[in-house]
Amino acid sequence: MKIEGKEYRTIWFENNVVKIIDQTKLPHQFIIKDLKTVKDTINAIKIMEVRGAPLIGATAAYGLVLSIIENNDQSFLKKSAEDLIKSRPTAINLKWAVNRMLKKLQGVNSNKILDIAIKEAKEICDEDIKFCESIGLNGLKVIEGIYNKKKDTVNILTHCNAGWLATINWGTATSPIYHAHKNGIPVHVWADETRPRNQGANLTSFELNEEGIKNTIIADNTGGILMQRGQVDMCIVGTDRTLSNGDVCNKVGTYLKALAAYDNKIPFYVALPSSTIDWDIKDFKDIPIEERNSEELSHVEGLDEKNIIKKVLIYPKKSKAMNLAFDITPAKYITGLITEKGICDASKEGLAKLFK
Repeated sequence: MKIEGKEYRTIWFENNVVKIIDQTKLPHQFIIKDLKTVKDTINAIKIMEVRGAPLIGATAAYGLVLSIIENNDQSFLKKSAEDLIKSRPTAINLKWAVNRMLKKLQGVNSNKILDIAIKEAKEICDEDIKFCESIGLNGLKVIEGIYNKKKDTVNILTHCNAGWLATINWGTATSPIYHAHKNGIPVHVWADETRPRNQGANLTSFELNEEGIKNTIIADNTGGILMQRGQVDMCIVGTDRTLSNGDVCNKVGTYLKALAAYDNKIPFYVALPSSTIDWDIKDFKDIPIEERNSEELSHVEGLDEKNIIKKVLIYPKKSKAMNLAFDITPAKYITGLITEKGICDASKEGLAKLFK
């Protein structure tokens, strides 16, 4: 996708350095950052210079590449893998990518291991692009169906950022939107601000603007009244972990949007690549829910009058804050799961039909 008219991926490997777009600086500054060690990749994941389940997984894969460059030793590789998995516990793609890399590298001759690691990390990225493009083509059918009935702009509500900045390219929730736009279907996106880190405002709206797609940022709690007024035709969100029974773990606030959509009989779709499916955990209560630093809530960042990014306190100094990063949307509130293999019911039976 594009930034200022130039096409980018969110991550790439060049001259033994991993290149990323520092998403903590968007939308005010566009900075390409170098990651040179496995600790750099762990830190980038922790402080959300990279974020979004597929991109976190890709970053972890390249983290193991950097681990080999730093110290071509199996014990160091294993320790690096363990540290990467701990960096953000909720997104299943991270563990999936690390385990895939370790399986590929197990028992490989030390003279060949780097080339094989680089190739596998790139394959993870290339595969994600293909999956996200297919998600877009499958989701396009839903948007086309609404447009064919309505013959007017399709209003889509999304939460957080499941755009190309959360993947390698195309995005998950945004991919159907981008495909609809490219096919001449008029779309308008309601972008939830998504407190506390404002990924909807800072990232989703930013990338939609770069692609020339109409969008409006709204406060997180505005979606309900828009649905009541008939100003939302469908909702589409991403996911950090989807269980085999169809329950979805995504950015906190997703559950409330699903409830509002269900009450107003508005289609609520979740877009995901198969790498985001957790086939092992059976009960959503067993999903590790990340609790992040409360300072993300109590402080906000923005540009001052001198175009300098500053962080300011907005809460009373003595107040405590709780910052849970994710919530669970039960399958019964989800209209369908949009995957690279097609659209299915959010259920064990639905997923089993696509993924045997």
